[in-house]
Amino acid sequence: MTDFPKIGFVGLGNMGGPMCLRLLAAGYPVTAFDLNPEAMARATAAGARAASSAADCAAGSHIFLTSLPRPDHVETVMAGEQGALARLKKDSLWIDLTTNRKEMVEAFAAQAPSGVSVVDAPVTGAVDGARNGKLTLFVGGSAPDFARAEAVLRHLGMVIHCGPLGTGNVVKLVTNQLWFIYAAAIGEGFATGLANGVELGTLWHAIQNSVGDSFVVRHDAPSIFAGHYDPSFSLDLCLKDLRLIQELNRNVRAALPMTVAAEGAFALAASRYGAAAAELHVVKRIEDDAGLSMRLKGDWVPPWEQ
Repeated sequence: MTDFPKIGFVGLGNMGGPMCLRLLAAGYPVTAFDLNPEAMARATAAGARAASSAADCAAGSHIFLTSLPRPDHVETVMAGEQGALARLKKDSLWIDLTTNRKEMVEAFAAQAPSGVSVVDAPVTGAVDGARNGKLTLFVGGSAPDFARAEAVLRHLGMVIHCGPLGTGNVVKLVTNQLWFIYAAAIGEGFATGLANGVELGTLWHAIQNSVGDSFVVRHDAPSIFAGHYDPSFSLDLCLKDLRLIQELNRNVRAALPMTVAAEGAFALAASRYGAAAAELHVVKRIEDDAGLSMRLKGDWVPPWEQ
């Protein structure tokens, strides 16, 4: 195990925490940092060394990973003379797992110290995917940098090379673009069936075995049935990603009304229930306005416990 590269990991939240634990379980020496003491305690209990700061974490790493909620958090961690980017040593690799702006990743790569490589590798697959090593990771970067990153990232799930630096984030945001449209649509579909006399369990079974099937139908609908609406991801983060998606959409010379409608649906839910509310409150808003209940009896194990 001593020939494993030293890993630095910053950001031990709902997604980053389980990913860090998987790298520790794979035998990598990991130094970790997070502002949340409880998250740090879980990582150190699993064998991680605690860093005093993100910059300290970067300084001792061969491969440095960041998994943060928002692009501005990445900027806070990485930027400046005292930031983590400046502390990376020659021949090290920074892998940004954050759903980020393409332009930000490219700008940081241009500012990186000589000999430091950068790839973007945002992830999809939810908390259960992070826990079970079944994420999909979308990587942007040169072929040599991808090969180096893939050796580590394969412990987290399927790794897809999307093209040059920045394209990982483009692909991730496209997948979220479709997810947000599907998530808003499933609430509308359930409401239409219920309002016209179809039992919810029957409707769900039929959708799963039809052209209407999707990841949202299979993975996310149980969070609606249970009534917790999956608090592992907030409406605020959905809206953050939708804003990033709209930035990309400016390069499309055509109207994209479904994406616009999805953003409006999530904004309406956030205005009703608060930005910190669980992501699938986009469906609860339909339930409440229509006077319908989408509770369905069943042993609905929350995704983050699977």
